[in-house]
Amino acid sequence: MSSTTELLKGAAELFPGEVVTQAHVRHLDLPAGAGRFALITLDNGLDHTKPTTFGPQSLANLDEAIDQVEKEASEGSIVGVGITGKPFIFAVGADLKGLEVLKNHEDAVRIGKGGHDVFRRLSGLAVPTFAYYNGAAMGGGVEVGLHCSYRTVSKALPAFSLPEVFLGLVPGWGGCALLPNLIGADRAVSVIIENSLNQNRQLKGAQVFELGIADALFEGADFLERSLVWTASVLSGETVVERAEIDRGDAWDQAVARGRAIADSKVHGAAPAAYRALEIIAAAKDGDLGAGFDAEDQALADLIMSGELRSGLYAFNLVQKRAKRPAGAPDKSLARPVTKVGVVGAGLMASQLALLFLRRLEVPVVLTDIDQARVDKGVGYVHAEIDKLLAKKRVNQDKANRLKALVTGVLDKAEGFSDADFIIEAVFEEIGVKQQVFAEVEAVAPAHAILATNTSSLSVTEMASKLKNPERVVGFHFFNPVAILPLLEIVRGELTDDAALATAFGVARKLKKTAVLVKDAPAFVVNRILTRFMGEIQNVIDEGTPVAVAERAVEPLGLPMSPLVLLELVGPAIGLHVSETLHRAFPERFTVSANLAAVVKAGKRGFYVYDSGKPELDPEVAALLEQGDSVLTEEQTRDRVLDAVAEEIGLMLDEGVVAEAQDIDLCLITGAGWPFHLGGITPYLDRAGVSERVNGKPFLAPGVASVPA
Repeated sequence: MSSTTELLKGAAELFPGEVVTQAHVRHLDLPAGAGRFALITLDNGLDHTKPTTFGPQSLANLDEAIDQVEKEASEGSIVGVGITGKPFIFAVGADLKGLEVLKNHEDAVRIGKGGHDVFRRLSGLAVPTFAYYNGAAMGGGVEVGLHCSYRTVSKALPAFSLPEVFLGLVPGWGGCALLPNLIGADRAVSVIIENSLNQNRQLKGAQVFELGIADALFEGADFLERSLVWTASVLSGETVVERAEIDRGDAWDQAVARGRAIADSKVHGAAPAAYRALEIIAAAKDGDLGAGFDAEDQALADLIMSGELRSGLYAFNLVQKRAKRPAGAPDKSLARPVTKVGVVGAGLMASQLALLFLRRLEVPVVLTDIDQARVDKGVGYVHAEIDKLLAKKRVNQDKANRLKALVTGVLDKAEGFSDADFIIEAVFEEIGVKQQVFAEVEAVAPAHAILATNTSSLSVTEMASKLKNPERVVGFHFFNPVAILPLLEIVRGELTDDAALATAFGVARKLKKTAVLVKDAPAFVVNRILTRFMGEIQNVIDEGTPVAVAERAVEPLGLPMSPLVLLELVGPAIGLHVSETLHRAFPERFTVSANLAAVVKAGKRGFYVYDSGKPELDPEVAALLEQGDSVLTEEQTRDRVLDAVAEEIGLMLDEGVVAEAQDIDLCLITGAGWPFHLGGITPYLDRAGVSERVNGKPFLAPGVASVPA
């Protein structure tokens, strides 16, 4: 038994639930008499909805397949070895479920070394090796191909990435050392750091070829056949693969510096993965792959045993699993069909909603508003957005024409809504206005129609209180920009029935949104937490702490933007309105800042100006601010803000606003862009000891988003 086999056997005992990938070897004669060829196919025996992964037993199976082809290569009975995947899937990397159960550093090192020891054998065979990226390839799936002599890629490949930094890891099976030595440090930084930190951006097949990762690009329909013909031409010498010379001078150092700047802008030093990856890329400049692989093993093990990685895996599971099975959602069978949608309002938010319903449901959508000019503008916005999709070839001309024909606008609600199944309002955020709108809609809508509100903070129960059928009213709170942020807070009023709620969840699924069931409580989840968070920052500023100190205080959280830049994005007037709503509900915890009110009254769009290209405190805003003489340090500010957030989340869970802390995190990740590597917020508060300090207990059980005890 080889040391690699022993290593993998020990690791396999840790992962009893592994979905095992087989490595099937078959032989074929290459075209044009190029010789006998061994092809390894990675396949877990399941369809494309269950992608192929590498756990310890899967690596052992590949190791065994390489034993066979290594013997054949040394005997001279084959001229080359290829590796490919099952239909639509090449391989998507390590089995992440296995990482969650690891309890010590030694076991984590085994995982890194096991992958390296198997994959690097491909580069040591006596014959050339070829990777055929036929479908989705991520992480270890990309890396196994990097160990081969040559690579081809399918034009139909939908997703190719090294997503480890996004999760809180490094590409640990050769990616950090091999990729920069193949395509240069700058391009490698784009793939490993920049794409990962931009919400795990994926590459298409053509981009993989253009970057130089693959040596040839072929159509998806006959990809493997074309790849084998190309392989034969390479082996016969007819095709010579030429690769650009790698610049190992200043360009390499500049690429690493660019990577650090990207990491600083995205995580502000708060998550270690990107920086560890950059250290390995920097060291790979001399081309010493052995040292690079050793560094990957250590970085991988260190990160696997870190709280940040466990938070990243926790976040991954929330978005991939919990989001698809919303806690508390009624039985799907209760949902009513939706064949026409009405939208009350034709402003920007309403128009965005109309476009989303139109694109996802492909049913008639009708907008109404108080005058024809507004209606025409709303319909015009939808048409213009469809034209943009057509120009980008996201839809063809027939589809564009069909979508445009489905959206209309009318002034008369009776004309527009008499046969609508789902009607959503997006009008001014004032309870009286919304009650009046719903009364008008109820008078003309069919009895089965669901009435939805896009309110961000008002009571759904109160909104429905004057209706004959309040049971069909449901909160349906989107986040701006509607097309980008996945979260949809579905709010159950006190009288909302299961049929209305089930229909709302059914529509959310068709809209491809992450739906979370929320109790009808002031500002629901995201806006309540963010308002407490922002409110405490504002309080600290009002009491005397300089704006710059207050802003820097929360940088260690690695948030996508600073609090006052976020306020600018939301709009100071909206921020003030939500704080007033929450102050009325919870006056002891939510304040209304006189300084923020002054900024709104002055018509300022935010606290900053950008004359130098960077945010600087607007002198006019500075002149408006009236501050006290209580000056806090960054650490004191951070403690105070985090204590406030932990208190608010604890109270929300006690009130039953959502089912569990996991739903709080899912909301913040998908609705507010809260850092994936933090796992939302509760794992961070637990890890930093804030939960215990404020509430006397952690939010999550040990091992849920931390290293198991």
